[in-house]
Amino acid sequence: MSTPTAGPYQNPLMTPGAHAVSVNGIELYYETYGQGEPLVLLHGFTGAGSDWGHVLKGPPEGYTSVIPDLRGHGRSTNPPLVFTHRQAAQDIFALLDQLGVQRFKAIGLSAGAKALLHMATEQPNRVEAMVLVSAAPYFPEQARAIMRKMIPERQTDADWNMMRQRHKYGDDQIRMLWAQGQAFKDSYEDVNFTPPLLGTIRARTLIVHGDRDPFYPASLAVELYKAIEKSYLWILPNAGHAPIFGAMSASFLETALAFLGGAWESR
Repeated sequence: MSTPTAGPYQNPLMTPGAHAVSVNGIELYYETYGQGEPLVLLHGFTGAGSDWGHVLKGPPEGYTSVIPDLRGHGRSTNPPLVFTHRQAAQDIFALLDQLGVQRFKAIGLSAGAKALLHMATEQPNRVEAMVLVSAAPYFPEQARAIMRKMIPERQTDADWNMMRQRHKYGDDQIRMLWAQGQAFKDSYEDVNFTPPLLGTIRARTLIVHGDRDPFYPASLAVELYKAIEKSYLWILPNAGHAPIFGAMSASFLETALAFLGGAWESR
């Protein structure tokens, strides 16, 4: 992001608050907070940008946080009714282009982390540093087994209530998301990051993973760590697929911001 010359926010799309922009045939909702270098926060599949409120107690100092709802999630639309992590990455690039953001730092959780992997391999010069939480280079069979069960009939009342709090276009939107999640069971091209491809990543990368993740075993985090040159690995004990919420949120935030801020570069 270039230095503003007329007030703290030269681009009105970066003014703190809620916004929506048209990108790639959808209306992409996002919120911005704070002032400083851009920090992109990408939520997990069936989540929403509001999930970051469970981790952040306020805008991280020194950053303009850009927090979108991925296509079809939260308040973002998805007329094609199709979701891929590659397309989600293209949506975020299109958003950042409208915001005038060239280089950025980022944190991604699960689907958000896989979108970041696409971004960091497709335009490696744009991602300065990133934190990947519960990422995977491919879908293992244990994840596909869970995906097969992502149908509305298997969801509890609590699941429906949680989804209705996040997604604002009604139950049809929620059913669409579960259908897309189930379709991942047959997807082999969208999330297929080979070691040579991961080796093209130039961003400083912190890989955060729970050792009890039911979707992705910790061995997949090790694969990412071995393939990404400037990477660090943090395995959280007795932690599941979203290890940054709850009791670990404060520790995660402190560690992630220290990493993104460059505190580890001299080690």
